[in-house]
Amino acid sequence: MFTYHIPTKVYFGKGQLENLGNVAKSYGKRILLVYGGGSIKKTGVYNSVCTCLKNSGMEIFECSGIEPNPKVESVRKGIEICKQNKIDVVLAVGGGSVMDASKFISIGACVDFDVWDFIAKKLPVEKSIPLLCVLTISATGSEMDNTAVLSNSLTQDKLALMNDKLFPAASFCDPTLTYSVGKYQTACGSADILSHLFEVYFNFNQDLYMLDTQMEGMMKTVLKYAPIALKEPENYEARANLMWTSSWAINGYIYGCSKNPWSCHAMEHQLSGVYDITHGLGLAILTPHWMEYVLDERTLPKFYDFAVNVCGIPTDKDKMKVAKEGIEYVKNFFFNQLELKNSLSAIGIDDKNFEMMAEKACGANGFINGWKKLYPKDVFNIYQASL
Repeated sequence: MFTYHIPTKVYFGKGQLENLGNVAKSYGKRILLVYGGGSIKKTGVYNSVCTCLKNSGMEIFECSGIEPNPKVESVRKGIEICKQNKIDVVLAVGGGSVMDASKFISIGACVDFDVWDFIAKKLPVEKSIPLLCVLTISATGSEMDNTAVLSNSLTQDKLALMNDKLFPAASFCDPTLTYSVGKYQTACGSADILSHLFEVYFNFNQDLYMLDTQMEGMMKTVLKYAPIALKEPENYEARANLMWTSSWAINGYIYGCSKNPWSCHAMEHQLSGVYDITHGLGLAILTPHWMEYVLDERTLPKFYDFAVNVCGIPTDKDKMKVAKEGIEYVKNFFFNQLELKNSLSAIGIDDKNFEMMAEKACGANGFINGWKKLYPKDVFNIYQASL
């Protein structure tokens, strides 16, 4: 039994940005434009967005410089702008980091306490400023979900908040806006999409065959179109398929009755929280080692299904061998086809923080109660195997 509800209205396809102005003005006149390091100015997205807003009579305020793995300090800056200028609507233009930061801005502007207290003190989220998103990279799915992740440099924490007030009111998803995304970020984004699917697919309590087949289809979509997007960055079909898959991989549709906590994301958030690495890259490095670590006779059936149905591994051999070949397929995809680094040491990470990170990844309960329960020693071993 489950409840499924997505309040976000999605404008998908080429030219949908033309609807932005009318949608924005339906919430008021004063809008906060949130973006990252300025790439949207180089690509022309900034001018297009501003033109749409100005033509609709919107008064634009800006919060720029949102970092990858967005920091609480940047969010506080956006909150202050909202409060000082009585902002009616927040507009995120960018990828997952910008959208996540904007979600925290939208709820932080409605309270008198510090925004980090939503996470640290688990304070309730009761109100938010309406949020609009213009997506420029396919990866996190934040444009259509109720989750946001925030980093705190002082505590070296990267933590997530889930609440229905974090759903964007509307998102504008034009695949042509991702044409300028480079090979590395396209690869990392594709790894992130796959990880969202893996985290739900590999479980014991999913009781809907239909959802398994949907996830397998989405995985095959990423496996097919990510390499094409790397070689042909302006291939609309490839970009559109990656963009739509990124939204549906994490908007709750595939969850069904699966309530298992995610394993690889919990471990990777420690990596990017401490070392500030690209989230998708960390997931790509960790995921195959997690797969190898949790593969046993109990988990074998699902790995076998994945290897056969998604990777196309022939069935004329021992099931354990088929499952292992499926994991090798994942390694080949991440490290050869997407050309991502294949180890933590290759990106300058050693084991000095592994014990601390493993403890944090397991949280207050002392373990990750995922597909296979992981204690700090297990997480430590996965980190070590990833070196």
